[in-house]
Amino acid sequence: MKKILLLAATSLALCTSCTDKKEKASTNPIMQEYDTPFQIPPFEKITVNDMREAFMKGIDAQKAEIQAIIDNKEEPNFENTIVALDMSGKLLEKAEYVFDPLSNSDSNEDLQKLETEVTPLLSALNDKIYQNQNLFSKVKKVYDNQASMNLDEEQTRVLELIYKQFVRGGANLSSTDRDKLSQLNNEISMLQVKFEQNLLHETNQTFVTVDKAEELDGLPESNIQAAAKMASENEQEGKWMFNMQRQSCNPVLQYCKNRELRKKVYEAYYNRGNQDNEYNNKEISKRLIELRLEKAKLMGYPNYAAFSLDNKMAKTPENVYKLLDQIWEPAVKKAKQELNDIRAEIKKEGQNFEPEAWDFRYYQDKAKIAKYSVDENEVKNYLEINNVREGIFYVANHLYGLTFKDRTKDFPSFNNTVKSFEVDDKDGTPLAIFYADYMPRAGKRAGAWCTSFRGQSYNEKGERVIPLVENVCSMTLPSGDKPALQTIDNITTMFHEFGHALHSFMRNVHYNTVGHVERDFVEMPSQFNEHWALEPEVLNVYAKHYQTGEIIPKELVDKIVAGSKYGQGFATVEYLAASLVDMDMHVLTEVPAHFDVMKFEEEKLKERGIPHQILPRYRVTNFSHTMGGGYTAGYYSYIWAEVYEADAFQAYKEVNNIFDTSIANRMRKCILEKGGIKDGMSLYRDFRGHDPKIDGLLENRGLK
Repeated sequence: MKKILLLAATSLALCTSCTDKKEKASTNPIMQEYDTPFQIPPFEKITVNDMREAFMKGIDAQKAEIQAIIDNKEEPNFENTIVALDMSGKLLEKAEYVFDPLSNSDSNEDLQKLETEVTPLLSALNDKIYQNQNLFSKVKKVYDNQASMNLDEEQTRVLELIYKQFVRGGANLSSTDRDKLSQLNNEISMLQVKFEQNLLHETNQTFVTVDKAEELDGLPESNIQAAAKMASENEQEGKWMFNMQRQSCNPVLQYCKNRELRKKVYEAYYNRGNQDNEYNNKEISKRLIELRLEKAKLMGYPNYAAFSLDNKMAKTPENVYKLLDQIWEPAVKKAKQELNDIRAEIKKEGQNFEPEAWDFRYYQDKAKIAKYSVDENEVKNYLEINNVREGIFYVANHLYGLTFKDRTKDFPSFNNTVKSFEVDDKDGTPLAIFYADYMPRAGKRAGAWCTSFRGQSYNEKGERVIPLVENVCSMTLPSGDKPALQTIDNITTMFHEFGHALHSFMRNVHYNTVGHVERDFVEMPSQFNEHWALEPEVLNVYAKHYQTGEIIPKELVDKIVAGSKYGQGFATVEYLAASLVDMDMHVLTEVPAHFDVMKFEEEKLKERGIPHQILPRYRVTNFSHTMGGGYTAGYYSYIWAEVYEADAFQAYKEVNNIFDTSIANRMRKCILEKGGIKDGMSLYRDFRGHDPKIDGLLENRGLK
């Protein structure tokens, strides 16, 4: 929902004082300075009506600020035009910083209603700013005369990005076309909201119910207890229920002997949004593809992917396909080898059937145990969530000198399962506030992400305002007498999201506009941080048996490391399949009248020879990354960024020291602190000294 200008690291939103001295001061917490430690939002005092009021007044305030820039009679310059524009909308930004994270991680009907109300208003405001001809003429004048302004590197980049925002926002279009673009933007934004709300319901309110305990044979006891608890909460005492959050349904696919149950869960998960009910996303997806194409053509591009990629590192659809195609063939080859392993496991059981999609995880797990003796049920006993978090902090301390103080009892919070920490830099000064929101709940959408309640900035006194950063995941809950024991996949996710958090902690820019990097570079720091998750030296710190406290045995670590690349054929193919479908939908230059997104997906995958046992990681109707708007024509970004981060980690391997502080300091200085002051490739070259090679990625995934 963030306005384009205010994406990742916007400034601290201070309340605007009322110009009418006689007017009674607002009691709305958002509209006054927070009287809390580090000015954290006082969540328990903020109501949905407070958010609504702050949105409405914030929109009016930013309109007035924009008009003031336009009405300024002085010659346009960097300060009175670009800086004024960059710093506008603080009250609105403050409302968004409260609302956006909660609407995704702790949503309810009232928040969803407010989202529906404000989305068209924010879309209209965005268009009003970037399509304003008088404002654009001032921006263009500064842009055209920048050579005489003695701008530094950061200021030059700010000016360049703001100018491009106006061009991409339709400032060069005719009046008629600008109106048309506004209509398209409004409809697109509303459909994206509807898509996400439908998916939230389908994920949390789609259940597979089991009546008999014997049907759960093979499922770990902790998962059985969690399923019984879910059934009890839904007035199904004596039964077991699974919803479509991964921590609920994935163990069924991995461990349950009951093939029919695996099939039910698999089909329920992959058909979210593709059911004949009021939450069907099929027509919404089709309409989004149509509208995006129409928008791209209006902007002078042949298709939406070309428009979307024009301001990304990849630049063109051809460059994306070139990368994906390089990896597709070795990935499919590897997946077919894994499929043969699965067939062998089926034969070991005395069975004789061709495996289907719902068999893949179950028999792949058996094949992994047979090859590497890695039993995830055994490994989980060493992966208690609080210990894992301390392992993540250990890595950040040894690389960057950061320390973490648990302030959960002191800091405001929006949910009692959330932990909060003060993050201090190596010199002892506060660097950031970190919220760890790891537990699943009904109002939380699926997946994992990093967000902020405030971005890093500088205030009027030139003091750095620290960010308030949140990691959101849905990890395995405690069950019975067992604490929250996690899978290897879960701990990798925790390290991944903390890589995003580190990027947010360390960002050190002076202008909102350069607070973010290109979408296809943003996953570089997060995937880079994953490398430490399974390093033996790090496992020895956090992997402790939850009952005995015993550090994970070396022989088990060796097995984990040896088996860590197994299954990457399947994982890579399902990821690439989703990435390719995302691109295929958005390189269309025409959308047939009776376009069926699911048939289109099926046909495209068939053309590429994907094994029928592997579906894309997300089907179109539950593909939040692309249909929700965040990674539209951009799901490739993870593998694009992986080329960079895999090559970057080689720097540590070359010196045989995963905690080399000189390399960590260079990473911080050249990438983590810089935000978007330079484009991603320039940032990377500053760090590594050369362009990345694909070899590291292929080696990481066992595809070389």
